[in-house]
Amino acid sequence: MKGNYKFLLLALLIAFASCSFTSKTFDDPDKDKLLIQLITYVLDQGHFNPQDLNDDFSSHVFDDYLEQLDPFKRYFYESDIKEFEAYRNNIDDQLKDYDVSFFNLTHQRLLQRIEESKKLYADILEKPFDFNQREKFSTDYENKPYVKNKREMKERWRQQLKFSTIANYDDLVDQRNFSMGSVQYTPELDDLEDRSEVPSVEGGKNNSEIKDKTVKELEEEARETTLRSLNELYDFIDDRQRKDWFAVYINAIVEEFDPHTFYFAPEDKDRFDVAMSGNFEGIGARLQKKMDAIMVNEIISGGPAWRANELEVGDQILKVKQEGETKATNVVGMRLDDAIKFIKGPKGTTVTLTLKKVDGTIEDISITRDIVELEETYAKSSTVIKDDKKFGLINLPKFYINFEDYDKRNAASDIKQEIERLKEEGIQGLVLDLRNNGGGSLQTVVDIAGLFIEEGPVVQVKTTGEPKEVLEDTDKSIIWDGPLVILVNELSASASEILAAAMQDYKRAIVLGSKQTYGKGTVQNVLDLNRMVRNNSNGDMGALKFTTQKFYRIDGGSTQLEGVKSDVVVPDRYSYINIGEKDQENPLPWDKIDAVDYDLWENYFDYDTTISKSKARMAANEQLKLIDANAQWVKKIRDREIYSLNYNEYKKEMELNEEEAKRFEKLSDYKTNLTFNSLPYEKKMMDKDSVLKQKRERWHQSLAKDVYIEEALNVLNDLKMTYAIKNKVATSVKN
Repeated sequence: MKGNYKFLLLALLIAFASCSFTSKTFDDPDKDKLLIQLITYVLDQGHFNPQDLNDDFSSHVFDDYLEQLDPFKRYFYESDIKEFEAYRNNIDDQLKDYDVSFFNLTHQRLLQRIEESKKLYADILEKPFDFNQREKFSTDYENKPYVKNKREMKERWRQQLKFSTIANYDDLVDQRNFSMGSVQYTPELDDLEDRSEVPSVEGGKNNSEIKDKTVKELEEEARETTLRSLNELYDFIDDRQRKDWFAVYINAIVEEFDPHTFYFAPEDKDRFDVAMSGNFEGIGARLQKKMDAIMVNEIISGGPAWRANELEVGDQILKVKQEGETKATNVVGMRLDDAIKFIKGPKGTTVTLTLKKVDGTIEDISITRDIVELEETYAKSSTVIKDDKKFGLINLPKFYINFEDYDKRNAASDIKQEIERLKEEGIQGLVLDLRNNGGGSLQTVVDIAGLFIEEGPVVQVKTTGEPKEVLEDTDKSIIWDGPLVILVNELSASASEILAAAMQDYKRAIVLGSKQTYGKGTVQNVLDLNRMVRNNSNGDMGALKFTTQKFYRIDGGSTQLEGVKSDVVVPDRYSYINIGEKDQENPLPWDKIDAVDYDLWENYFDYDTTISKSKARMAANEQLKLIDANAQWVKKIRDREIYSLNYNEYKKEMELNEEEAKRFEKLSDYKTNLTFNSLPYEKKMMDKDSVLKQKRERWHQSLAKDVYIEEALNVLNDLKMTYAIKNKVATSVKN
């Protein structure tokens, strides 16, 4: 594709121009300094909207960086901030000089304050909390001042810990009441800011254990739960190395350019590649670190570990031995990212794991690594009967691609294949579900759009200082020419918006969903920074994702900030929550360019009548009215900032929330009379894969309760009817 070729050319030019970037650039070959040099150069030369590195830029970086380091203002003192203030307007100068002294100062001070806080929270949680005392707690951290002294710091921690503990205490009281025959109650905690400190009580308690416990014992157990949660959080913090904290600093800098410019440390780049391609080479298990142990928390269906059927959820990995080696590497206490490096590896190689099984036995198992495909990343389809007509549904979670080889599995080829399979089943209409699809590959968007139109422009792309570029579908074949509905919501972004906008402009599909989509109208490319360094002795430099272009609809309008406005607007849970591009920091502005020539889709579908009928149904739909009321209630709960730390008052507030929440219990009871079915090829796979069968059954159950899917099928049905009526009229006129 031309756009990708242009970026490749840009990357090569940058690499050529930067041939002086070597590990010998500095007398002190400091990787941090080299990284700053690379990133500031790339952003200055390649970003769509380069920023002036001045005092204003510096001040914004200063504020954003400190907020990321200490969002709850429980580490730094007012005196620390005053000391840091000397750098507020100097970060730009330091960047130009590749100076990292501001980072060094804040990093060392943060580590010092974190160590101090360990004793602080442990001391506080040794003593009981008085839940009879009348006091309030505010979660408006942004407007809290930094503390002036240790006494104020201890009080800040005490309030935050009491806030966490009162929630744990309430859970335990409810469990005790339930075990004694009282009505069980679960408090609403969705809107708490520091979720890491408000864990659920793991596994609950046996009735006989909890029903005889005193209030004092419950309060003590609640504090222990808070302490356990904090200890786990600090285990994660202690695992972070200097390079991890430096990546936070780098991202505070690059995000001043726009919200989608981001630095990937080496491990993060690997995760990004997996997310975009939907596959990786390894054993096929998801791991987590719990205290010093590397634990297995999921076996990926279809992967090598799943096929070998020896590794189990709950197993602890003690040692890892590579093929051909005689000595195993002990991974107990190792950082999770470092342990994963030993466990993952090229397809066809064998790794031996020493496991501590759930029953306590020690066992060695060998697994041959292979390509692991993350099934939840890929497109999936289903058929459904509506009014004696069979329709098809395709869910596309993201526009995935293998950057190394486009001919390997990608979203466009998968969608084409699913449509062909659905056509074999005799579908009369198609729903393409792009809800929660955050985007992905631009190339796959153009190819997918081409499945629904004969040929023509799909999207316009603009690079600063260059003529616009029009990306077109040049393949005259059409894979699906029948009725089409595209489902979107506020989290449909970027590539999803390009596809929805193109189909809307061509009048090829009806877009049904939220008032508008996310509003991300920019294109990013990922540059491997290692390509820019000769004779590198500093290790992997990571990668930079940066905004290189803006894209525009074929009618000339940008989707930036404004998104795609649905033809039929339906309320959802996000309707009143600020989650779009317009709500991010430093978004690029909306603008418009000239439209490109394109021909509207020639068909006999009456879109206007269909849209009017759908709007009328939506206005009368009681489920959607309830969803809208629930969205307003969720907004109110999320905006709340003041909580009582007196248990009686806290309980009354929670009970009031519960009473209000009862209005919305019927939302989960909603069911349609629709039955969804997997395609024959998947049913054959399910005979050998019970996990896939369970996943599809859960998906079909959720679809049968989905009012948006139900209305999308109503729209398809209406489109089909208008086609039949108009086609009949047209035939009569012709005769």
